[in-house]
Amino acid sequence: MCLTISSPAFFNGATMPEKYTGNGENVSPPLRWRGLPEGTQELAIVCEDPDASSREVSVRWLVYKIPPEVTELPEHLPSESSPGSPVHVLQGRHSWPSGPKLGYRGPMSPPEHETHHYRFKLYALSKKLDLKAGADRDTLDEAMDGHILAESELIGTYG
Repeated sequence: MCLTISSPAFFNGATMPEKYTGNGENVSPPLRWRGLPEGTQELAIVCEDPDASSREVSVRWLVYKIPPEVTELPEHLPSESSPGSPVHVLQGRHSWPSGPKLGYRGPMSPPEHETHHYRFKLYALSKKLDLKAGADRDTLDEAMDGHILAESELIGTYG
């Protein structure tokens, strides 16, 4: 079995419901996965918009320190885990220039009215990451370097 990531909210390559966008409620979508490779110690998820007009890919969400026994993230994951949280994970900083930097930042209708592709990439890792909440994409990439056992991608579109 190979690693797969999916969402009950939208199919791979389909339009994301407005609820999960900055034009809607701006809540994170529910995600599920299966097929972890043997030796998985931790998981991480990166959501980015490679179609962003800036020079850099727009990071929309970083989630890491996901225990391998966790098989899904619920809709509207709080940006910080608390005693009542459904899962205990850490989240990093998105690259959106305004507002809170920690947690999920949903797609917005681009001014050029083009459809953008939002990649939710799941990584199965061979070690537990030594990171605190609030890491940026470069720090996460550096921590994962050489420890990725498998990866899978779910694409949602919006525009």
